[in-house]
Amino acid sequence: MSLHCRSPLFLLLMVFSGMGWAGKKVDLDYHVRLLPQSDQAEVRLTLTQGAAVRSLDFDLGTQGYYRDFKADGQWQLIPGLTTDSRRGVWRPAPGKASLSYRVSISHPRGNGTFASRMTPTWALLRGEDLVPPAHLDQQDGSELVSRLEFELPDGWKSVETAWPRIGKNRFRIDNVSRLFDRPVGWMLAGDLGSRRTRLGETDVTVTAPRGEHMRRMDVLTLLTFVWPKMQEVFPRNPGKLLVVGAGGPMMHGSLAARDSIYLHSTGPLISESGESALVRELVHVFGRINDNHRSDWIGEGLAQYYAIELVRRAGGMSQERYQALQERLARVSRKVTTLRGEQVSGATVSRAVLLLQELDREIRQQTDGKHSLDDVSRAAMRLDTVNTQEFIQLCENVMGEPSKVLASSLLK
Repeated sequence: MSLHCRSPLFLLLMVFSGMGWAGKKVDLDYHVRLLPQSDQAEVRLTLTQGAAVRSLDFDLGTQGYYRDFKADGQWQLIPGLTTDSRRGVWRPAPGKASLSYRVSISHPRGNGTFASRMTPTWALLRGEDLVPPAHLDQQDGSELVSRLEFELPDGWKSVETAWPRIGKNRFRIDNVSRLFDRPVGWMLAGDLGSRRTRLGETDVTVTAPRGEHMRRMDVLTLLTFVWPKMQEVFPRNPGKLLVVGAGGPMMHGSLAARDSIYLHSTGPLISESGESALVRELVHVFGRINDNHRSDWIGEGLAQYYAIELVRRAGGMSQERYQALQERLARVSRKVTTLRGEQVSGATVSRAVLLLQELDREIRQQTDGKHSLDDVSRAAMRLDTVNTQEFIQLCENVMGEPSKVLASSLLK
């Protein structure tokens, strides 16, 4: 029967059948049981209405961390884009449906350190490791409401994440920038020592396993010191900020994730050269500047630039020490001939900082002090991604004319 011959009642039924999921909220619950005896976590995803999701296509990576899959509905393991990568596709059954699997927690880095680690008394990891990235195909109009719950081993007293707490070991996962809400960011569970405060509109927690020598109050003090200056540049107000740390074979240095920062507990908050790893990672958390097309110098350069600049603006760096730092940056980056690349070296970042300082002076001079690099940074943080050419365009928009500094051969 042709469409124009169908009855009005039939067409009306067709319209309303397509609206069955419009505005419908469907619970997606993550349950994580930590198993230190096997260095694993058992993860279970449960949908209250499996029919709301056509499929979840997971990128399982190349390391083989995920295993023992069990699913209500269809589960299929297929090769990924590279030779040794795998994907897993879950097509949930109607009604209440679950997918469960086990994941290895300790991730060695090949140099005797760990990117994440589980011991008999604590586990430090990123939520990205618990639930791999996935492409969600859901019914039009449906909305997943995600929650995360931990089941802790005996003797483990608490768990911390950067997500809002809705129960003792339960958290609400809500990321407006993603269709598939998964529990990303740093997480720490075990027998923990924590210090808390509120800075601006953000609840800040600094936590580490007991006995790991984390300088919690030092971290809170430095955060309190630079927080107002940070918000002047990056006007963002995360609901929570979590700073986690551990010592021993955990990876050295620092690393930011969503509304969370990892610090090795033995590292200095401000180095002998005057640079602060904590403030650098805080810039990553607030700025969320994502660069692409061989433009890693932008995000890393801005983070290091403000790690110096915000401490100086807050009164934590004398002019003499600032000048000594400038001389060090020039010395370590003297052989750098280009800033372009997918991943940049420390020397390249140092050269990027010098270029950004010169750019800031140029902007201030050309606009009679009305604008600065801060205006460019605020514009960049509002973009999903930014590359070198787009960054140059942002600067020209602020200045009202082409930048001589950015005409440098370093950016070719």
